Parts: sequence; C-alpha cells; structure tokens
Amino acid sequence: MKPRTELGRFLDQRGIAQEWLSKRTGISRNTISKICSNDEYSPNMGTIKKIMDAVREVDENKKAEDFWSM
Repeated sequence: MKPRTELGRFLDQRGIAQEWLSKRTGISRNTISKICSNDEYSPNMGTIKKIMDAVREVDENKKAEDFWSM
C-alpha cells in the first residue's frame, strides 16, 4: 500500500483523481502527488488555498486543518 496523507486519503475515499485536482487548481501533477503522499512536504499558503477551494467543491465543510497542522 502506498503512503498517503490526509488529503491523499480524502481523494481516494471519494474516487477523485489527483489529475482532477491538478487541473482544477493549476498546481502541477508532480506537486499534487507530493502533497498526497508525503507527510513531510509542506505546501505554502497559496497552494493550500487553491487546494481547499477545489476540495470544497466536493465537501463544503472541509477545512485546511483537516489536512495540515496549522
């Protein structure tokens, strides 16, 4: 089983492809992959905002704190 972060598990549980998140946010597929698989990778606040805007299209109640220590 591949390592997954909270964001990676969220996408997996909902059947959402990382490619969708990449296209929706304009963040490179490589960066999305790091964010979904590496707990030590810390995205900047701009990246987090883009991701959260897309995540909230799927679940409007999600908060950044659900995925990252703030």
